[in-house]
Amino acid sequence: MKIIRKNLNVLLMALGLLLSNVAWSQVVSISGTVTDSTTGEPLPGVTVLVKGTTIGTITNFDGEYVLDAEKGVTVQFSYIGYTTTELIIGDQTTVNVQLAVDTEQLEEVVVIGYGQVKKNDATGSVVAVKSDDFNQGATSSPQELIVGKIAGVNITSEGGAPGSGSQIRIRGGSSMSASNDPLIIVDGMPLDNRTISGMSNILNSINPADIETFTVLKDASATAIYGSRASNGVILITTKKGTKGQDLRLSFDSKFSVGQVKETISVLNADEFRQLVNERAVDHSSVNPALMGAANTNWQDEIFQTAIGQDYNLGLSGSAATIPFRASVGYTNQDGILKTSNLERYTGSLNVTPDFLENHLKLSLGVKAMKINNRFADKGAIGSALRFDPTHPVKDDDPKYDRYGGYYTWLMADGTRNVNGTRNPVAQLMQRADESDVSRVIADFQANYKVHFLPELNVTVKGGIDYSNSDGTIVTDTLAAWTQASSVGVNRVYTQEKNNKLFNFILNYQKDLEGIDSRIDAMAGYEWQHFHISSSAMEWDRNDDEIEDSKDATENYLVSFFGRLNYTFKDRYLLTATIRQDGSSRFHKDNRWGTFPSFAFAWRMNEEAFMKNFKELSNLKLRLGYGVTGQQELNSGDYPYLGTYRLSDNRTQYQFGDQYYTLIRPNGYDESLEWEETTTYNVGLDFGFFDNRLNGSVEVYKRKTEKLLNTIPVPAGTNFTDRLLTNVGDLENNGLEFSLNGIIISKEDMNWELGFNLAYNKNEVTRLTNYDDPNYKGVEVGGISGVGVGNYIQINAVGQSLNTFYVYQQVYDTDGKPIEGLYVDRNNDGQITLDDKYYFKDPAPTVSMGFSSKFNYKNWDFGFSGRISLGNYVYNNVIVGARYQELTVNEYLTNMPSEIKFSQFETAQQYSDYFVKDASFLRLDNISLGYTFKKIIKDKVNLRLYSTVQNVFVITDYDGLDPEIPSGIDNDVYPRPRTFTFGLSANF
Repeated sequence: MKIIRKNLNVLLMALGLLLSNVAWSQVVSISGTVTDSTTGEPLPGVTVLVKGTTIGTITNFDGEYVLDAEKGVTVQFSYIGYTTTELIIGDQTTVNVQLAVDTEQLEEVVVIGYGQVKKNDATGSVVAVKSDDFNQGATSSPQELIVGKIAGVNITSEGGAPGSGSQIRIRGGSSMSASNDPLIIVDGMPLDNRTISGMSNILNSINPADIETFTVLKDASATAIYGSRASNGVILITTKKGTKGQDLRLSFDSKFSVGQVKETISVLNADEFRQLVNERAVDHSSVNPALMGAANTNWQDEIFQTAIGQDYNLGLSGSAATIPFRASVGYTNQDGILKTSNLERYTGSLNVTPDFLENHLKLSLGVKAMKINNRFADKGAIGSALRFDPTHPVKDDDPKYDRYGGYYTWLMADGTRNVNGTRNPVAQLMQRADESDVSRVIADFQANYKVHFLPELNVTVKGGIDYSNSDGTIVTDTLAAWTQASSVGVNRVYTQEKNNKLFNFILNYQKDLEGIDSRIDAMAGYEWQHFHISSSAMEWDRNDDEIEDSKDATENYLVSFFGRLNYTFKDRYLLTATIRQDGSSRFHKDNRWGTFPSFAFAWRMNEEAFMKNFKELSNLKLRLGYGVTGQQELNSGDYPYLGTYRLSDNRTQYQFGDQYYTLIRPNGYDESLEWEETTTYNVGLDFGFFDNRLNGSVEVYKRKTEKLLNTIPVPAGTNFTDRLLTNVGDLENNGLEFSLNGIIISKEDMNWELGFNLAYNKNEVTRLTNYDDPNYKGVEVGGISGVGVGNYIQINAVGQSLNTFYVYQQVYDTDGKPIEGLYVDRNNDGQITLDDKYYFKDPAPTVSMGFSSKFNYKNWDFGFSGRISLGNYVYNNVIVGARYQELTVNEYLTNMPSEIKFSQFETAQQYSDYFVKDASFLRLDNISLGYTFKKIIKDKVNLRLYSTVQNVFVITDYDGLDPEIPSGIDNDVYPRPRTFTFGLSANF
């Protein structure tokens, strides 16, 4: 390990000499130089400490030190990345020391469940992404840092709103009705994936600038240690910390961003709309040209804006009196491209990691605090902008609109408001304030003790809390047209308090068995976690009459016992076995406990004698894994096995005479509900060539979920609901993953790295009922809008992928134009019925790829990253509205997508496969360019200036706004902006 220390200034830190009550006998002053044993270069910042005391100093710029100490004491010389050296002080006054690189420390270590392991010793499918490899740009949400970076991990933004959440899928979904989100753990604290009121993303409380690594556990041999919550994979987030012996380092990062609407949905402009209305009026008496105005309004231009953002982060790390620490503060203010949307966030973090008793006792204290102020724009304005008549203005000077704040509003012939008319989209934004204030603290404390009389044994105790408090208000202007009906809520106030507490106790025993060339690492632990949520909501109408006053509290407990054994033989045969038993209060006492085992084997083939002749081969490891994981995130509350009741609000009371009474309604439940279990088989091959300059892996896996948690229709009278969550059905995922990373150029002043990953995944529902029923079509899902209520376009059916589209097969004319109402009679019975629907495609990509590049030349750096998605289909619900039937309804006019020029549908054809589109795409997510001014301001500062473009371009045949839709149903999605970021990073 070569370390260049030229022209490096190090601030002299005197730790002081502490006097003891013991008389000093013969104190000598020693001095010397500490250097690298390989290069001979001086090492600044080396800790020189009298063993067992706090008496010491550190080396200066030239590696020199001076220390007063008694004869006969032991002095330790320690430095990050080097082996600690100890010397007994005699009569000498000059003591020069050479420190050797600690090769064991240099080996890359990856975080795993309740511990860490050398990357070469990992037996499961574990991938770590470090901060140097994160995506660049304006990132208000942490998950954006690793988009496209890991094979088999698909992260799809739920929209372009500031701080919006994302759908994260690891190797596809493993459930139908329960959660498919991975377990997320921050510094050992498992988070509750349930929504925090007033926030669109639970990860927004973590400042992306504080994150050191993302580690993803993908296969069950790696995730089973987390048992009942690991069916969808595990993401471990590790935040930055200080290092012992490190000088104080100050970092400052500033970003300024400009977000722009990349494109809008094509609808008829004012002239096209006038022409259409006039033409249709000739043969259709319901179309009334007199309803048109004289304006030319582009409603999408009226609701969107250029979004300005700013982000500042200040961090301080190092050692204070030999105690490593890192502290940071951050501020983010980000506008959305939809007017009125805004996110303002304050963050602070502190990590302290001291050790005592000659490193036998290590403590860790971490606190992450956040306060976030949100202004949520009414996303319904996007749909209104597509449908509102473009011949009318945003505001009208006619006094009859004064009662609506001057905003143009559809009126009936008698001058009253047309309650069915499309809402003015600008009014929806300006006359409604949806705001929230959320505070959150994630704190953890850990003590690790290496037993003095048995140093192979470590005892770890950890406690943590994740607390959030939300206050939100929705205030609607009393002049807003849609509030004129007294039963419509105008003002709403809500609160929520979430409390997630953790305690665990772990014993870890590590021992080298030299007699049999083996090593064992055994761990056993206990964990307790308690989740509590309390909430309230009140709502009033425009007359200040109370509509709703609700309070709710819910809680659940998870108690676990777990263990793991790692056995290594001859440093090349590795075996891992884990087991976890979870008890969840969400299940009946007879089904409360679940056991989740896993086994993994790895063979470091390159260490075999017969492979030694392959000099170019630096790594070749075969991995085999098997494991069972569970699912207890039911998406149906904390008491799905209990009979519970719900109180009605003021809008759903029962009238008896002149009195209205509140009702108590029973909820459906299944007392026999039990664990959903996923069994995974995994085969992996890790490889590396040319000292790992070219490295990668290949994985093949099979996942089978049994006792599927599924919401199914139930016969009337058998329960208190017509759709019940219960255990029925099986699901399989089969896939392949490939990743390749290469250091193409590695020179002193030039470096170029390329990364590529590919994942194939196909899921299939293999059982849905407890008995064979050839007439059972499946469970309809995927509700669509704009065509009434209760319409579904997707289905979960045996032999098909999850959320497969269930549609009629459209018939086309010779020009490729869809023929309205004409579908293929698939069962040849001479008529078109429900039996002619068929299963057609699904939203999940069959193949997904990620690619990235980092290039450095002297002080310049350039990078980009992107993704390719193949085989994902989207139902374009937006263009379903392109039908003449909607032009005039109930005395108001409705605009429509330009699609009407081609399809020319008269009525809704919502079940046609014409609207299911191939949404495969290539997206360049970001591109960045930077320049670093090194060692400026008296050689103490490195300053980097950079610019980044996010959402650079998309290549796709999809005719909608964006091909990347998490649900597969495109319906007025908040568009993702193209963002230009200009930044400055300074390190002192």
